[in-house]
Formats: sequence, C-alpha cells, structure tokens
Amino acid sequence: MLLPKQQRFPWNLDWNLLRTFMVIVEQRGISKAADQLGLKQPTVSAALKRLETSAGQQLIIRKPNEFGVTRAGQALYRECARIFGTIAQLPSLMAAEETDLRGHISIATTSSVMSVHFDDILSRFSQAHPHTTFSFSVEESQDVVTTISQNRASLGICLLTKQPESLQTTLLYREYFGLYCGARHPLFHAETIEPDDIKGEPFVAFHTEAEGGPLEAVSRLRARAGLANSWRGVSSNLTEIRRMIMANLGVGALPLHVAERDEIAGNIRQLPPYDALPLVSIHLVTNPARQQSSAEAAFLTACRAELAQISIEDRTYAGRAGPSQPPAARG
Repeated sequence: MLLPKQQRFPWNLDWNLLRTFMVIVEQRGISKAADQLGLKQPTVSAALKRLETSAGQQLIIRKPNEFGVTRAGQALYRECARIFGTIAQLPSLMAAEETDLRGHISIATTSSVMSVHFDDILSRFSQAHPHTTFSFSVEESQDVVTTISQNRASLGICLLTKQPESLQTTLLYREYFGLYCGARHPLFHAETIEPDDIKGEPFVAFHTEAEGGPLEAVSRLRARAGLANSWRGVSSNLTEIRRMIMANLGVGALPLHVAERDEIAGNIRQLPPYDALPLVSIHLVTNPARQQSSAEAAFLTACRAELAQISIEDRTYAGRAGPSQPPAARG
C-alpha cells in the first residue's frame, strides 16, 4: 500500500539537500553558497533542482542579476532553520548524563552589549562549570530575535520593539544615550558648547532609530537637539557608529556607559542636551520551545536568579552624564 504524498516526502527526501538550500538562501546566491560549502556551482544548482523536484515547488527565483525566494521557499527555509537548530543541540543533549555539567551555550547578541552584571554571572558560571563552552555571534537585534525563534542559539541579548511572539524575555539592563562628536569636530575643543551650537549639524544614526524601532527615542533626542534632517552615515553596529563619529562624518548617539572610556581617553566629547536623555532597555531572549541541554538550563537559571537579586536601578547604567571640559582643560 502506497503512503500518501505528504507521508512519502520525508522518506524520499535527501536531507542533505535541506542544508544546501539553507546556505543558498543565507548566502543569497548559488555561487556564494558553493564557496561556503566548498562545492562546485553546478553541484549546488543540481542539488537545488533535485530539492525543487522532490518538493514539487519552485523555491528560488533564478534570473540574471536577480535573486529571490518564493513563498514556498521562505516557508521551507524557516523550517530548515528550526531543524538545524534542533540538530545543533544533539551533542549537548546526548552529554546530559555526564556527572560534571558539560555542554555548549551559544549566545546571539547585538553589538557592544556592556553589562558588568551579566559578565559577573558569566564568569562565576564558567568557573563553577569548567567543562562548559561558549560561543557569541553578533547580529542586528531583529536577527537575534529571528535566530532565537528558529531555535539556532541558546539565548539572545538585544533591543526589542515589542514582546516577540512565543519567546520569553528578561530585562537584562538599561542604558542612557547621549550625543557625541569626535576629536576632529570643530566643537571638540570649545570651552563650552551651547545647544544652539549643534543645530543643523550632520549626524550618523542606527538603522533601528526609525519610527517604531527600538531606538526611536534616540531620533527624538536628535530632533530635540535640532540636528540636520537627514543622516550622513548609518549602521546597525555600534562599533561602526563610533567609527563614523570619530571620523567626523557627523554627530552620533552612544550609550553613556559604553562611551565613557572613549570620552576619558579624549576620543569623543558629549554634546547637549544633557538632561532627559533617552533610556533604552536591553533584553535577554529565550525560546521556551527549545529542548534545553543541562548546561543551557543551568546557565539560564543562574542568569534569572542572579538578576532577580539586583534591582533594576542598579542595572541602569548612566556613565558620565553632563557637560565635559575641552581636552586641554581636563586633568
């Protein structure tokens, strides 16, 4: 008796084709996927064709100078990513019976997360469980949420616009943002800087400062300061925003406690306004549907337990806030 088509599909499918398809989508092209996989381009093209034949659907739109994923392809990619995340857990899950806590903890994080409390938790846990290993990947906040939704990391650390569907969140810390210029800026060595001095100045911005984004409050700070109407540089990475500020592409916003070291070193200087600065929250994000390894479960338990003992006021980082003297007058 023949099985229905839907039941025959998983038995007839070459599962290696799913891995190849996932890389094609993530690399946005067959040539790049071939390079990533260490295969020849015709081999990858043939694998895609076999998968489309098995699925009975076109998955990738292939035209000269154009790459696209069909609706069926997008649905398949989402499931491939979840399958990959589940399989990636197997070594840790199979090691769960070891006497000593062992396993790997993968963390997807947005750029330049600086939390002394999280670092303390990480340090204590690694010392208590020396057989656990860690990996960190740096992504945009929305990509962190996607990674956790697809079960491809143990936990995420990121900004949030709203509570993600089907995920759990814990407030990790809060940070204030201020405006800064670099040492190449004409105002850097000024004795005093008045609010009118920066009106109309060009600026650099985070992608997430757009309306409805997690850093929308920073765009309101810019508007309040009267900066130019359009950005001169944009990035999703805090390190690159810092680079553009220091290269004098424009004025930019940074978390006060992250900027503190550069400010003390004389690389940047805070600009007005100094009061009513935007307060932004950084969250720890997990997927309750993930079958956690012993190491993952223990680490998340430690995070939540220790954070619960620290008031949110103590987890709110202000750094240096207020007018600073020009470098020549410091010290």
